[in-house]
Amino acid sequence: MARPSPRYVGEPRHRAAVLHLLDQVGALSDDAPVRLGKRTSNLFRQRTSTDTTRLDVSDLTHVIAIDVDARTVHVQGMTTYEDLVDATLAHGLMPLVVPQLRTITIGGAVTGLGIESSSFRSGLPHESVLEMEILTGDGEVVVATPDGAHAELFRTFPNSYGSLGYAVSLIIELEAVHPFVVLRHVRFDRVEALTDAVAAIAADRVWAGEPVDFLDGVVFSRHEAYLTLGTWADTLDAAEQPSDYTGQQVFYRSIRERDRDVLTVHDYLWRWDTDWFWCSRAFGAQHPLVRRLWPRNKLRSDVYWKLVAFENQHQVMSRIDAHRGRPARERVVQDVEIPLGRTAEFLDWFLREVPIEPVWVCPIRLRSTTLEPWPLYPMDPGELYVNVGFWSTVPIEHDKKDGDVNRVIEDQVGRFGGHKSLYSDAYYDEPSFDRLYGGDDYRPVKKRYDPRGRLPTLYDKAVRRR
Repeated sequence: MARPSPRYVGEPRHRAAVLHLLDQVGALSDDAPVRLGKRTSNLFRQRTSTDTTRLDVSDLTHVIAIDVDARTVHVQGMTTYEDLVDATLAHGLMPLVVPQLRTITIGGAVTGLGIESSSFRSGLPHESVLEMEILTGDGEVVVATPDGAHAELFRTFPNSYGSLGYAVSLIIELEAVHPFVVLRHVRFDRVEALTDAVAAIAADRVWAGEPVDFLDGVVFSRHEAYLTLGTWADTLDAAEQPSDYTGQQVFYRSIRERDRDVLTVHDYLWRWDTDWFWCSRAFGAQHPLVRRLWPRNKLRSDVYWKLVAFENQHQVMSRIDAHRGRPARERVVQDVEIPLGRTAEFLDWFLREVPIEPVWVCPIRLRSTTLEPWPLYPMDPGELYVNVGFWSTVPIEHDKKDGDVNRVIEDQVGRFGGHKSLYSDAYYDEPSFDRLYGGDDYRPVKKRYDPRGRLPTLYDKAVRRR
């Protein structure tokens, strides 16, 4: 089904929406928590907070304006990347990094972390932000830029997960697109060979004489791993047609089946969303009969997320498994960044000790090597990292408890010099968390912009789930 044309609200309507938001905040008591009533979420933390007041942000979900010549877009913070991409592709442009799932919001990707196959050359989404309007915990909207009066908020906002405020609008850089992305799926029999190839490609952006514009991969086992190399293309060979993985075909399976493939730029950007990478198999959506019956427009990540949320609330499958005598299961849904030089060791440990396959790998390097590192997710400028993503459940052994596997993974990530994203379960003690996620830089900014503590702290959000 065709999606409606992108809706532009323009500056006057945006200003009216901001005033409406401020009116809502002003109607709250001075010590009332400030929370957003977003219609989508890609977090995997179940909140323990019981407060119910949510600010209506439904008027902050649109593109404000696109400057085609400057290659920038002014966009409201609650706009999904699906809507943002629809708007920018109409002008032959796209954000420098488009996270894999359609309903991730631009504000969410900046206050959290986003990553995709352009990250080995374009870094993280917040690195292409030129300006942000931020609703602070103190109930004000401030304009943060890299070198303005609110520069310290600009630098500490990434990975703050709404604990310093919420992005009301952002101005971000765009890049030009081509109509197609040609894919090469290159197999490696050892993860060490894969990481060696990542180093070579990141250095020269070339593999076997052909340019590489996008880079990610899938590790199916210790002896079967693939890198997918994407290259922009303006035309195709006469006999070549773009593949379609939004219906009966499943993208991640094609990686094993095809050496070469081609997608339109739109379908490339959302290639992982249709099956939530491979997690749709948990709902039977990859079974041929089920897939034929499943509405095509419901093959998407936000539908699966709602199914997970329903299970979290009602525990239907957990009760069925218990009735059948099956062990309880621990959710292991994580993305971690490991320095490239330690990635093969980490993968070897993970594939040996944690019963989850496949896993996603995506190289990443900060876009700038000269700016001060982003303090709440400190990565070394110039260092090449690999994001390792694994999303499944594991049985809880009879002498173990829920969370034990995640705790072991946290320990190992630290041992290998890495960090983990905070969109899912975290178990760090507070001093360790403070050391890993920029506590010394965070505290003065928190005090300045949320002096009454109306927003949870980052530790409260990430670990205590408030």
